[in-house]
Amino acid sequence: MGQKISLVLGSGGARGLAHIGVIEYLEEEGYEIVSISGCSMGALVGGFYAANKLDQYKKWILSLGAFDIISLLDFDGESGLVSGKRLMNSLEEILSEDIDIQELFIKYTAVASDINEEKEVWLQSGSLLDAIRASISIPIFFAPYTIDGKVLVDGGVLNPVPIAPTFGDKSDLTIAVNLGGEISHQNLLGAPTKSEMQWMEKLKSSIASFALRTPLLQSGTFKVANRSFDTMQANLSRVKLAAYPPDIEITIPRNLCGMFEFHRAKEIIEYGKKAAKEHLQK
Repeated sequence: MGQKISLVLGSGGARGLAHIGVIEYLEEEGYEIVSISGCSMGALVGGFYAANKLDQYKKWILSLGAFDIISLLDFDGESGLVSGKRLMNSLEEILSEDIDIQELFIKYTAVASDINEEKEVWLQSGSLLDAIRASISIPIFFAPYTIDGKVLVDGGVLNPVPIAPTFGDKSDLTIAVNLGGEISHQNLLGAPTKSEMQWMEKLKSSIASFALRTPLLQSGTFKVANRSFDTMQANLSRVKLAAYPPDIEITIPRNLCGMFEFHRAKEIIEYGKKAAKEHLQK
């Protein structure tokens, strides 16, 4: 086997699908991933990899059409837009059954944020699906998730690129994937197709429909809050990476795609593989 890698997968909505491409490239080049630390989409992708189910997840996400993705958004959460039950049921079907984190093939940490204690929570035991659900709880979009009495939201609120859980690893390199990179002025994924534009219109209509019953989402508040959260994460990532620099940082521009553009999964995954190749061959 090649060098042993501690892999850190950052948060960033649909951009997190780039993690799949990064992992595929690392495996093709013979690297051995011995641990994963992730938050939000990084926790999700990393969790499925650690469960040896990433191929199944990729096949599923690539198969989803516009109506399939919209149908996963159960707009009935009390504290946020989406309860997440439909999504988690689908993820459990891919796994076949829930798995205890300590039974995964490699060391795994999902990072969430405790909104009452105002601190990071490292989920390293217990239900994998519970850990993923807590870590993907994007404020305003997902309802918070409670584990052991702790009210948890997206790990990216406090640490979008969680390197600290890897400090005790016996690995050769720490590679971090930062989804909050500098804005690119290039059209990175190409112009959206007609069907992709129609998909976005359907998604906007679904959110707008729910907004009529949710004052917080009216008058573009959700869009502003979403962009503000993205900007906050990008700046926080820079601070964290400066304090705890990895051996290699793979940077994905934060405007690669919109936070919910999962319909562009194929292009995002391919971009992740391309970015990994560019950074590792420097």
